[in-house]
Amino acid sequence: MSKTTKKSKVEESALETTRQAQNEIQPEAITEPVTTEEIDEKDAKSEVESKTPYLAAKKKIDHDKFYPIKKAVELVKQTSFSKFEGKIEAHINTFDIGTVGEITFPHLDRGSKKIVVLNDAILKDIKAGTIDFDILIATPATMPKLLPFARLLGPKGLMPNPKNGTLTDKPEDAVKKLSVAKTILKTEKKSAVVHTIVGKTSQEDQEIIANINELIRIIKPVKIKKLTICATMGPGIKIDINS
Repeated sequence: MSKTTKKSKVEESALETTRQAQNEIQPEAITEPVTTEEIDEKDAKSEVESKTPYLAAKKKIDHDKFYPIKKAVELVKQTSFSKFEGKIEAHINTFDIGTVGEITFPHLDRGSKKIVVLNDAILKDIKAGTIDFDILIATPATMPKLLPFARLLGPKGLMPNPKNGTLTDKPEDAVKKLSVAKTILKTEKKSAVVHTIVGKTSQEDQEIIANINELIRIIKPVKIKKLTICATMGPGIKIDINS
């Protein structure tokens, strides 16, 4: 068998696995960032919402209000209730589907972006609803293990995909390649929503604010319908992009 034939079979297998995962995701229903608490509407929602930390965090937010960036950053830290250092996610509803652009955040060291290759320990964390990474890499052989979690990983932009180099039979090479400084901003395949990381809950407010301002500048305000930020575990906070 030639190397070309072998490679094509690997790519076909990877693409088919990705298609199966995408079928598990319902992007058209996503208008707000989906946090860990919203993964399983049937059984996890009632369990998570019954927990005091979530309810306490939720009460601090006026869900009808668009907050100035400075206030939104303060609130996102106050409402984070993860037991680990949380990331600050940005979820942007745009007018068009596709690649929005490339960005180099002024205060987001790529070294702070945690890139992991799927293994048993990572899978166990995912099953527990713990997302303590920024980029997840899988091989065609391990990808099927992630299918049950497509609704958790997909909306966060974490589902491995051969098109962005996170689904590959050479994970070590992928880690090196994805460690570069630039971040590609693109929407979900069937929904005009961009997901990215703009900082950590331990980071200085001014650094996070600068990252959010750069994100708005790159995407352009006229192309943004809505911008929402949240901690890895925390409620969504809508931002007034003109503030």
